[in-house]
Amino acid sequence: MLVIALFLVAVLLLLFAVFPKVRNHKNKKLLVGGLIAHRGLHSETIPENSLAAFDAAAKKGYIIENDIHLTKDGEVVVFHDDTLKRMCGVDARVEDKTLAELKALRLLDTDMQIPTLKECLDTVDCRVPLLIEFKVSGNTSALCEAADRILTEYNGRYMIQSFYPQVLLWYRKNRSCVMRGQLAEPFKGDRIERRMLGMMLFNFLSRPDFVAYEHTHGKNVMFRLVKLLGATSLGWTIRSEEELKNAKSRFDGYIFENFEAK
Repeated sequence: MLVIALFLVAVLLLLFAVFPKVRNHKNKKLLVGGLIAHRGLHSETIPENSLAAFDAAAKKGYIIENDIHLTKDGEVVVFHDDTLKRMCGVDARVEDKTLAELKALRLLDTDMQIPTLKECLDTVDCRVPLLIEFKVSGNTSALCEAADRILTEYNGRYMIQSFYPQVLLWYRKNRSCVMRGQLAEPFKGDRIERRMLGMMLFNFLSRPDFVAYEHTHGKNVMFRLVKLLGATSLGWTIRSEEELKNAKSRFDGYIFENFEAK
């Protein structure tokens, strides 16, 4: 009897830890069957997370996924990597540069700059929904507060997501009306917190509305459990029509790049 009781307690604790937020959010229908352009509709000539990529995606009617960082002087910019090396050829962190310093750089071999979040919103101009990923570097509250000041002035539809449960917790406490999602994959390595994140054991803090999971792991037991418990599911990052076809049997919405999804 003791073994059975301990097993039941363990099951209940697991369910408490991973349970998502189950609510009929007005933006849920946007994600179900949604085609989400990863960092905009970028190509060999249009850099990722550029205003041109956002405009191209909006013209096609895609939901736009982008990424935000906080600059050294507290501005919110749209950029994916932690460092500027890959996209701008500069070996430095985004957070260590001011907005003026970042604006002096160019994306790849183009004349395009790193955009601010405000410039992104002005370009999209409410045409399509946005899925905004928060990139944190020890500045969770500062980034969330700075982004929120900008987003509360925006009339368009948007949702937020992050690998960092602290971001979702901030939104749960301060902007619970905003649909929030937990990014995850089956993390490996010795860091226990990464493994716990991959298993979505921090959901008790953030109670995400949706889970965005690496699409090749759609059969993962913990992901399937969270989906079964009511979370809307997104698969990332899908890079071909064949991958999209396979993902449609496992996910509700699809984050894609390198082709025009249909």
